[in-house]
Amino acid sequence: MLSQQYQQQRRKFAAAFLAFIFILAAVDTAEAGKKEKPEKKVKKSDCGEWQWSVCVPTSGDCGLGTREGTRTGAECKQTMKTQRCKIPCNWKKQFGAECKYQFQAWGECDLNTALKTRTGSLKRALHNADCQKTVTISKPCGKVTKPKPQAESKKKKKEGKKQEKMLD
Repeated sequence: MLSQQYQQQRRKFAAAFLAFIFILAAVDTAEAGKKEKPEKKVKKSDCGEWQWSVCVPTSGDCGLGTREGTRTGAECKQTMKTQRCKIPCNWKKQFGAECKYQFQAWGECDLNTALKTRTGSLKRALHNADCQKTVTISKPCGKVTKPKPQAESKKKKKEGKKQEKMLD
């Protein structure tokens, strides 16, 4: 009886050992089956960097448009291409449609020139646009008048109409 138990234990151990060897071999072949991906070859071409023109709106002076790009090189397959672009309609176009500025508050009115000015510093330039670092704009000083509240004027009109009806 003791030898039968011993043989059963030995068979179980051999089966477990063989299963372990089998699993180990399967993992090893799976790793060997995986091919190492070759690193992407960096193409060294004689093509230059793309040079982009300014964005030209399709209609009007802002909104969707196109820009043309060119590059030089002896072995370039593509030397010209067109790209879609967008000019935001709320940007100050007098400083270039591709230049965005952060402006300070308007200054005091200069009595000699009757103008007030403010300065803007470059916030962002699209597609390497050639933008000035700071810009200054001016506008005429406006008359400061307080508009009458509408509620009061309506009341006065109603009162006037009531008085007219009473007189009739």
